[in-house]
Amino acid sequence: MASSSSSSNLEERHEVFLSFRGEDTRKTFTSHLHAAFKRMEINTYIDYNLERGDEISGTLLRAIEDAKLSVIVFSKNFGTSKWCLDEVKKIMECKKTRRQMVVPVFYDIEPTHVRNQTGSFASAFARHEERFMDRPNKVQKWKDALREATNLSGWDCSVDR
Repeated sequence: MASSSSSSNLEERHEVFLSFRGEDTRKTFTSHLHAAFKRMEINTYIDYNLERGDEISGTLLRAIEDAKLSVIVFSKNFGTSKWCLDEVKKIMECKKTRRQMVVPVFYDIEPTHVRNQTGSFASAFARHEERFMDRPNKVQKWKDALREATNLSGWDCSVDR
């Protein structure tokens, strides 16, 4: 029987990796999605332990690499998190190198805001560009990964519906 795991249980291979902005969707959409995978006995990696200020661990990167499918839940504050952006970059690398399936979900945000860094993503990326002024390539790689991810077929989940 497959089970869901957090970052504390690493020996198991995970079929699905969930990438999300905790403050936006952890207690709503993402928890329901995780529960649905669990009911279907799909082994899912969801990181409950990444705290503000922590670096993405090798464990988390391995979980992304080992997954057959990554679901990226884009939301209004997703672009503010360098960790979320690093995850998307790694996920898109795995799509190319490991033929991983990737499904973007747009939760209460327009796909074009993510793709073109407009709306809430515009101010987030202005801060990133200022913060990483000495490493503009880092920000450009995030933008490229977002563009690639948003060009994939996915789901638009408007909260207003």
